[in-house]
Amino acid sequence: MGEDNGAWPARISAIAALDEPTRRRLYEFVVRQPEPVSRDQAADAVRAPRNTVSFHLDKLVAEGLLEAVYQRRTGRTGPGAGRPSKLYRRAPGQIAVSLPDRRYETAAHLLADALEEAQTSGEPPRAVLDRRARELGRDLGRAAAPGPDAGVMQALEALGFEPRAIGDTIALANCPFHSLALRHTELVCGMNLGLLTGVLEGLTETDVTARLEPDPGLCCVRLHPAGRPVR
Repeated sequence: MGEDNGAWPARISAIAALDEPTRRRLYEFVVRQPEPVSRDQAADAVRAPRNTVSFHLDKLVAEGLLEAVYQRRTGRTGPGAGRPSKLYRRAPGQIAVSLPDRRYETAAHLLADALEEAQTSGEPPRAVLDRRARELGRDLGRAAAPGPDAGVMQALEALGFEPRAIGDTIALANCPFHSLALRHTELVCGMNLGLLTGVLEGLTETDVTARLEPDPGLCCVRLHPAGRPVR
């Protein structure tokens, strides 16, 4: 959570790049190799012309799926060693697209950090989890703070909650921890409540409160106004 909105089109573009069959086979070949591979190695592996392979490999680099490195394959250095070869390997990091938006890695970090702190401090794990979720929410709220003409709806949309105005409340059509909430409802919904309470605090939305209010097909948290309509 808290990702730059501009990252979404980039992730879509990267995954779409693998729809081309030759490009996908090149990617699969490169990531299976223990060492970076050359264009000639890749061309031999997929039985395609070197110029075509070069184009596709550089496209995969541009999309962030591979990275190019320069190494001398002979191991020689100094004058006469020749120019380093351009080689390809898997890019660091990961690219994933989830529809609707899910943030299971966020939940995993929160749960693991809370358990680790609870083991050290002796504080109940649930209390640590709720506190850490609220702290994270504040950070996300500050990062997503909208401009003077926007409001909490826009900020929640940016964070992937898919807010929907229902009367004078805001329902959330997407729970970022959906499958976890189905199996561990009380734990995960409490964590989500803490997270959203923190988001509102980070946004300085003091006239909006988050409440546990399960509703089939919606997130277990709903936002209510406190003294004025929610924008």
